[in-house]
Amino acid sequence: MQNPFFKQIENKTGVGMEDIFELANAIQNADFKNEKQVRKIVQRVSKLAKKPITRDLEDKIVQSIVKDGNALDFSKIEKMMKQ
Repeated sequence: MQNPFFKQIENKTGVGMEDIFELANAIQNADFKNEKQVRKIVQRVSKLAKKPITRDLEDKIVQSIVKDGNALDFSKIEKMMKQ
């Protein structure tokens, strides 16, 4: 996309809009009770953000999301990432 708004987001984040839209689509269509789907999304976010996470932290994030089902508590996940 050549929209200046999206170009600005790409420049600030270093993540292409195509990747962001693919991630948004995956999140929108995900079954957050399905551990395999949630794990793939967590891995994808980690990769896009260029923030590698340990397997232990990945497990904690995945279990937190799966346990809550349809609710994503981003503040809770953010706190886990800062530990």
